[in-house]
Amino acid sequence: MGDSAAAEEVRREVAQIQGLCAQMDRLWRSIPAKGQRDLWKRKVEQLSEEVDSLKETLDRHSLRQKKRVLEAKERAELFERANGESSHVLRIFDDEAQAMQSARASSRMLDEAYETGVAILHKYADQRDRLKSAQRKALDILNTVGLSNSVLKLIEKRHRVDKWIAYAGMIITVVVMFVFWRWTH
Repeated sequence: MGDSAAAEEVRREVAQIQGLCAQMDRLWRSIPAKGQRDLWKRKVEQLSEEVDSLKETLDRHSLRQKKRVLEAKERAELFERANGESSHVLRIFDDEAQAMQSARASSRMLDEAYETGVAILHKYADQRDRLKSAQRKALDILNTVGLSNSVLKLIEKRHRVDKWIAYAGMIITVVVMFVFWRWTH
C-alpha cells in the first residue's frame, strides 16, 4: 500500500470515526442520570474535537506530503544530474512513512476510544433497564402491601361489628330468659 493509499485509508477511517461520534452524540442524550449525561457529553465533545484535530492534521500532513514528494522528485532529478546519488530522497520517504504509521496508530487509538465509549453507553442502557425493572417490582410490592393493609382494616372493622353483635345477642338472650322466668314464676 503506497503512502497516498494509506492516507486515503486513514481519511476514510477518520470519516467513519466522525460518523460514529455523531452516533455517540445521539446516544449520550438517552442517559437518564444528569451527572452521567453531562460526563458523557463532555467525553463525546472531547472525542469529536480530537477527531477534528486529527483530520486537520491529516489534511496538513497530506499537503506537506505532496509538497515533499514533488520537492523530492525535483531534488532527485537534480542529484541524478549532479552525481547520480539519491540517498537524501530515500531519507525523506522514510520520514514520510514514519509519519503515516503515526497517523494510522492515532486512528486505531480513536477507534478503540470510540468502541470503549459505545460499550459503556450500552452498559448504562442495560443498567437503566435493570433499575426500571427493580422499580416496577418495588411498586408492585408496595401496591400489594397497601392492598393488604386495606384488607386488614376491613377485617378489623368486621371483627368489631361481629363482637358487638355477639354481645347484643347475649344481652337480648339474658333479657328474654329473665322475662320468661319472671312470667312463669
